[in-house]
Amino acid sequence: MRLSREMLKTKKDLEKIGHFVIVPRHTEEYAELNTSDHMHNESVKNKINNDLIRHYYNEIKDGDAVLIINETLKDIPNYIGGNSFLEMAFAHVLNKKIFLLNPIPEMSYSDEMIAMQPIIIEGDLKKIK
Repeated sequence: MRLSREMLKTKKDLEKIGHFVIVPRHTEEYAELNTSDHMHNESVKNKINNDLIRHYYNEIKDGDAVLIINETLKDIPNYIGGNSFLEMAFAHVLNKKIFLLNPIPEMSYSDEMIAMQPIIIEGDLKKIK
């Protein structure tokens, strides 16, 4: 959720070109938080109290695709964290399209991301079809 502001901007941009977009619950609230520590603590509580992992699985199941907004984070270019990796895996198993905003990062689980064969759009939202 550290990229919640980027998620909201991307949602607006995708809606302008005709897509229906679902962002994670409470994205607007996270976009207003000042510290990543506060954001992390709230995120854990929300995941447990609202059964969010299962909720997002069902949203992916009912959708057409996922878009991972992978920007530089934690000094890693194109970072993909645990939640996004999990959602990529859900989409892969459900035979849904996986779009990455930027190329696959160099991380310990890069091989698994490559194996999911995401479509890398290089920042061009018009490539999402």
